[in-house]
Amino acid sequence: MNRRQFLQLSSASALLAGCDTGSWLAAIPPWLPVSVLKPAMREGHYLRQLKQLPRSLGTRKVDTVIIGSGVAGLTAAWRLRQQGYDNFVLLMGTEPFGNASYGTWNGVSYPRGGHYLPLPTPQSTHIRELLFDLGVIEADPFGLQPSYDERATLHAPNERLWVEGVWHDNIAPPSHSAQAQFLKFLQLTQQLRQQHGNDNKPLFAIPIVASSQDPHWRKLDKISFAQWLTQQGFNDNGLRWYIDYCCRDDFGLNSPFISAWAGLHYFASRTGQGRNIAPQSEAVLTWPEGLQYLAKKMLPKNAQQQHGFALHINEHQQGVDVLYSTSIGKNAFTLQAKRVICATPLHVTARLFAQIKDYGFEPQHIPQHAPWLVSNVYLDRFPQEAHSNTLAWDNVVYGSQGLGYVVATHQHIRAAKPPYTVFTSYHALAEHLPIDGRKWLQSASTAELIALGLHDLQKVYGTQLWHCARGVELTLRGHAMPSPTVGFLSNKGLQALQAADGKVLFAHSDLSSYSIFEEAAWWGWQAAQHILK
Repeated sequence: MNRRQFLQLSSASALLAGCDTGSWLAAIPPWLPVSVLKPAMREGHYLRQLKQLPRSLGTRKVDTVIIGSGVAGLTAAWRLRQQGYDNFVLLMGTEPFGNASYGTWNGVSYPRGGHYLPLPTPQSTHIRELLFDLGVIEADPFGLQPSYDERATLHAPNERLWVEGVWHDNIAPPSHSAQAQFLKFLQLTQQLRQQHGNDNKPLFAIPIVASSQDPHWRKLDKISFAQWLTQQGFNDNGLRWYIDYCCRDDFGLNSPFISAWAGLHYFASRTGQGRNIAPQSEAVLTWPEGLQYLAKKMLPKNAQQQHGFALHINEHQQGVDVLYSTSIGKNAFTLQAKRVICATPLHVTARLFAQIKDYGFEPQHIPQHAPWLVSNVYLDRFPQEAHSNTLAWDNVVYGSQGLGYVVATHQHIRAAKPPYTVFTSYHALAEHLPIDGRKWLQSASTAELIALGLHDLQKVYGTQLWHCARGVELTLRGHAMPSPTVGFLSNKGLQALQAADGKVLFAHSDLSSYSIFEEAAWWGWQAAQHILK
């Protein structure tokens, strides 16, 4: 069984506990280039500290402005252009493509954020239409089993788990006690996938708004996932580690902080199938550059793009003014629009748009955001695998607080291994409270960042990693993803923004408190539909 089938510490010393860093860090070649990227951090702090708005040096009129070029903003732009609507400007923001950004090294593309997309569910018609338009779905986009471009489907071996120096297929802990509870949990989640609420909607669906409103099941949002697991007798340490791993992967926090409804949604909502994908396979789509592959294709050709980031949004009787700058300290300009789509994280939107309170949204409604560290290691050859095991796409270390590492060249089908590759290691700072995790990311030394970010790689390869490495890139994401914490379904402020249909529209995965491609795209689609009607 695999992952998709199965489907408050504050000090740096605590965060790095268990990392045997001494000799390993000492072995780093002194000439090895290490870069630290902090996307949007400088601009975000500038916006937070901005006391007086700069004077606008020019004005441009347009029907619609889309602020932000992450998945939500791109979906809105793609949908508008698809429907023949061209009078809009896409303000690209501080990091074009957001969490779907990527890098390249020696011809190898690699992700700096999101790196896969599960097969879309029957309810995700917006994703199916998008993928069909982009050529990823080749036939029968709205059928039970669409046909997918095989270059995007995940190739074997999919995943493996490192346990006490030995690799195991799939990432379910191999102990007998864990397997027994895994089977019980699997049977339960499979049953939930088939069930409907009293409104005849699936209990758990993607997008979330397609899920049942049955109060018997929605009350699960009032307790944590960890509490629910304990109530159901799921107490095996191996199973609980695995479930926490899954929660960190999609939510950025462990099960004690996550809504029980959201936790079950993770395992019971993924029902996508493919005509040319084996039912027992890891049913995801992936590319070397991750979700950047889709992001680039979603950007409408000849779209009116404006590089820069918003400083202020002012709604008035005639429309909406967006003051923006191309970079910190540079000249500011104004976009005058009839309507605006805010596709920015809500903690940013609330600073840009003071009038958001008129829409029923207050600061306390901002969902909690989990910080992440994404580490890319450039390799000019592959490190030797223990016991000649075969390298998988997803490689996870049992017991680790990290999320393992993926291999950028895994999807390359060739007779021999390529000369270069990149390993991408992911770490959600769930050991911290989110605010402390952000502080740690901002103040940590490069050595501390490497020790944390590459902990799983160090566990598997030791110092031999440095014999193959030719560089390290660390990407710090202080507000990487919203987390569906206990009570998130009752967030009145998010509900108000979801229903908004004024001059200013809102589109971001924050509206779902769930940072997945499908949710971000859903709100971008909905905002575009408001413009088009």
